[in-house]
Amino acid sequence: MPKVKAAKKSRQHQEIQKQGIQFNTGLGQHILKNPMIVTAMVEKAGLFSTDTVLEVGPGTGNMTVKLLEKTKKVIACEVDPRMAAEVHKRVQGTPLSSKLHMMIGDVLKTDLPFFNVCVANLPYQISSPFVFKLLLHRPFFRAAILMFQQEFAERLVAQPGDKLYCRLSVNTQLLAKVHHLMKVGKNNFRPPPKVESSVVRIEPKNPPPPINFQEWDGLVRICFSRKNKTIGASFRYTKVLELLEKNYRVHCSVKNIPVPADFDMKSTINHLLERNGFEKKRARTMDQDDFLQLLHDFNAEGIHFM
Repeated sequence: MPKVKAAKKSRQHQEIQKQGIQFNTGLGQHILKNPMIVTAMVEKAGLFSTDTVLEVGPGTGNMTVKLLEKTKKVIACEVDPRMAAEVHKRVQGTPLSSKLHMMIGDVLKTDLPFFNVCVANLPYQISSPFVFKLLLHRPFFRAAILMFQQEFAERLVAQPGDKLYCRLSVNTQLLAKVHHLMKVGKNNFRPPPKVESSVVRIEPKNPPPPINFQEWDGLVRICFSRKNKTIGASFRYTKVLELLEKNYRVHCSVKNIPVPADFDMKSTINHLLERNGFEKKRARTMDQDDFLQLLHDFNAEGIHFM
């Protein structure tokens, strides 16, 4: 068996060498090679000739060229200068060249310029931070067509009660409409990744809900820290109570509100949860309205999560 695996790896290495560039899988470099998948992603973006598109991880430019043909401008963000050079090489001396703007660097550490649409075959290790960088970006973009690891995509669209429903599901769906578009098998990439993939469409809600996202996330993080436990149990942990009491006292100080001498955070929270029917609920079955109500109930008592 080891010899068979070694032979397979050797064939993959030879194929990569034929392409003239060594891919760095540590950077998530799995190039989407199937032109039908590339075309489908571009079509599902619903592009206009006046659009400016942000592409993250253009690789050797298979999708970049398609995007350039349909839009006014493509901003391609690439962390690997070798790949950036490959993309430049593909469009050099053509009318598409003037429409390409290449940004070399880590997209998570880069201030994003204006764009209407985002299309990307993302390095999977940056999936979560990139999604929230996008959703908190201003001005609003119209839509994002993104390739993710399949399980991550399923978490994005999961509904209350689903096995994969989690903090990621709740936070993403607060800020955007999310749709699963298609599954993409390993063999559509070079070199093939170890996991299956999926393409998702994300449309930010504009205007967004009138909620402080950091505070919302603070609540949801506590609720999902042990998602199979009841909400009551999640708020009985000492560290949670200490954090909320500290926030409460800061809030009272800022608002010049006296803290009652007999104030006890634990009993206050227990009473709040029992009064509003959340004591026995579990995060994995709660929907957006439940979390919104719970946040409102805490805030009404002067209890905050940031």
